[in-house]
Amino acid sequence: MTEISGYCADRFQGVRCELERQLDSGAELGASICVTVDGEPVVDLWGGHLDEDRTVPWRTDTLVNVFSISKTMTALCALLLVDRGELDVHQKVAHYWPEFAANGKGDIEIRHILAHTSGVSGWQPPIDLADIYDAEAAAARLAAQPPWWEPGSASGYHALNYGHLVGEVIRRVTGRSLGRFFAEELAGPLGADFHIGTGPEHRDRIASLIPPPAVQFDMSTLDQDSILVKTLTSPLLDIAETASPGWQGAEIGAVNGHGNARSVARVQSVVSCGGSLDGRKLLSDKTLDLIFEQQSDGVDQALLVPLRFGIGYGLPHPQTAPAVPEGRVCWWAGYGGAIVVNDLDHRLTFAYTMNKMEPGILGSARADAYLRATYAAVREGAA
Repeated sequence: MTEISGYCADRFQGVRCELERQLDSGAELGASICVTVDGEPVVDLWGGHLDEDRTVPWRTDTLVNVFSISKTMTALCALLLVDRGELDVHQKVAHYWPEFAANGKGDIEIRHILAHTSGVSGWQPPIDLADIYDAEAAAARLAAQPPWWEPGSASGYHALNYGHLVGEVIRRVTGRSLGRFFAEELAGPLGADFHIGTGPEHRDRIASLIPPPAVQFDMSTLDQDSILVKTLTSPLLDIAETASPGWQGAEIGAVNGHGNARSVARVQSVVSCGGSLDGRKLLSDKTLDLIFEQQSDGVDQALLVPLRFGIGYGLPHPQTAPAVPEGRVCWWAGYGGAIVVNDLDHRLTFAYTMNKMEPGILGSARADAYLRATYAAVREGAA
């Protein structure tokens, strides 16, 4: 039986049992799960290995690339500025970033880039992955191009460029890069081991990602000018490249955040705890309400699955996220399976990170199993 380390309150033993089952079966290689209630961990578990050869155990301080969970950290940075009166979600992006008005983008609002409805869901091809490592140069390319659909009319998942759009606004407002702002305003003050731009001093504790089985589908058969193809291939994500110093050190606020379940839950519990953590008020009720202002509800033009977006987060959807409960809940997932759920009704945050990826951009069967075990305990405690 695979050894699991950490803490798990008695009521949540079903989560530990599910993690043991997934590790023992080989479905999981290495993983961490954290559940906080009122900002305090009731589950903080980890187990398995960092590497495919199973020579290095997953430790308490292991980090892993969590892909699009990074977007929730980027969104939270923007919401901090909103709360301070330095950013208005209904203001034009070009008010803060004048160059962005080029090519018909003058009416795009901050809420549009935060909710994936801006019409700018990727870079105008051709572009290589390494080109997005320079955040300012990559943002300048986005500022120069036209939108791919009418802004505000529908969502089109900003898969790789979310952090470049939001991060450039943050840089224009604060004079600080996204990674620096996040470190100084959230990760540092909260004591969270999460990084947008991960330095070489952390390299030895980063888990290797195991790519999902290749999807037997020929993208060349699709319309190369479609929003789906342009979004997901401009540039094309290469899992092997995520192990490079260039990728890890870049500030790619959409997809290259490195952390673990504990650090994800620590930061995101600011939301589930009503904007306050450790006696410090970071977000007002008015700002939190923005998260739940629905911006779109329908088939996403980039992913071709039904999604609901508020401002900065996904909202529950029974088809796309069946294990995410209804209510005052916001969530998002990372490519391969990582997920975070903030439940303001129960003041609960659930986070799961892993290195053996499952197919699919949003969520996974393993994530759903852990989340269901968590809510079984929540319901039992409420009975």
